[in-house]
Amino acid sequence: MTNQSRRNLLKTGGMAALTLGVGAIGVGVGAVGLSGKARAADTLTKTVSDGIPSRRNLAGLEVSSIGLGCQGLGQNMYGVPQPSRAQAMKLIHQAVDHGVTFFDTAEAYGPFESERVVGEGLKPFRNKVLIATKFGWDIDQQTGQRTGGLNSRPAHIRQVVDAMLQRLQTDRIDILYQHRVDPDVPIDEVAGVIGDLMKQGKVLHWGLSEAGENTIRKAHAVQPLTAVQSEYSLFFRGREKDIIPLCGELGIGFVPWSPLAMGTLAGYVDENTRFAADSSQDLRGIIPRFAPDAMRQNMRLIRLVKKWANQKLCTPAQFSLAWLQAQQDFIVPIPGTSKGYHLLDNLGADDVKFSPEEMQQFNRELNRIHIVGLRLPESVLQFSEAK
Repeated sequence: MTNQSRRNLLKTGGMAALTLGVGAIGVGVGAVGLSGKARAADTLTKTVSDGIPSRRNLAGLEVSSIGLGCQGLGQNMYGVPQPSRAQAMKLIHQAVDHGVTFFDTAEAYGPFESERVVGEGLKPFRNKVLIATKFGWDIDQQTGQRTGGLNSRPAHIRQVVDAMLQRLQTDRIDILYQHRVDPDVPIDEVAGVIGDLMKQGKVLHWGLSEAGENTIRKAHAVQPLTAVQSEYSLFFRGREKDIIPLCGELGIGFVPWSPLAMGTLAGYVDENTRFAADSSQDLRGIIPRFAPDAMRQNMRLIRLVKKWANQKLCTPAQFSLAWLQAQQDFIVPIPGTSKGYHLLDNLGADDVKFSPEEMQQFNRELNRIHIVGLRLPESVLQFSEAK
């Protein structure tokens, strides 16, 4: 069975789950898995049938081994229109029904709309799930107007958190990240404000996103961090030399965003793909690594992933997520999607395991490939990796 056939199987099952209820997908996929010729489908979709991904710990906080990135539920993402409120509710409920307990959003997504959707969708399950959100951009909490800059001033953080609690329809935020480090506000001052919010019960845990080593150490010394978020995937492995080892040293969880490289590692992009010129519709159109010349070189990685996915009887997305999980037991990827069948595909990664010999062989082949192009536009990178 080809990867495309397996994706179609998941897509068909995912649509059935959205239309008929998630119980149907477990029966349908299980039945396919019992046939001899479809044993590959049984292997890759076992998590879909079981419905409960395993659990991992972020500095002692237990979460599902794969979370759900919810940015695309509040805005257009990578050429995919924002789903309707009803579609977004179905996806969130489907994720909960399949054992996802970790949902990631931010004030900047929409802005505000992703938080509103997540709050509404998770309200019936609030005591069974964990919500992570992020502050740090200079966004007017009344109008949503952005200045394009950062704002982690203490008074602004407090104002943002109160607004978040209303949008999320909750009395606490499970993990509150600083979305980007504000060079105008010392990180120990930010950590102190978070500590105050924790004492008030408004914030239970906190983390940093796209922060550098020194910033993480300083913040952790004032108020211990639960998680650090940064881009990490087979397409961008830069954090293997600095942030991931640091998280292991300090006992902090690591949450990769864009673990499928904006859909590339799921097999939906190739050297012939062209993206919308309007970056508000598809950011990949202005990211150097997705330029045609770069993609012609970067397709070596996609071909490698597809080859190994075929060998492991799984989809490229499942292989890519499973590889991330295999790097450290404190890594919890949060792939985003607005489609039920992609959600089920991603959750199947939990069943893909590697022998030591397989991991060594794949990594040898992986290390021969050089990815061409910056991971983000320079205008965005200037806000990342603050030391």
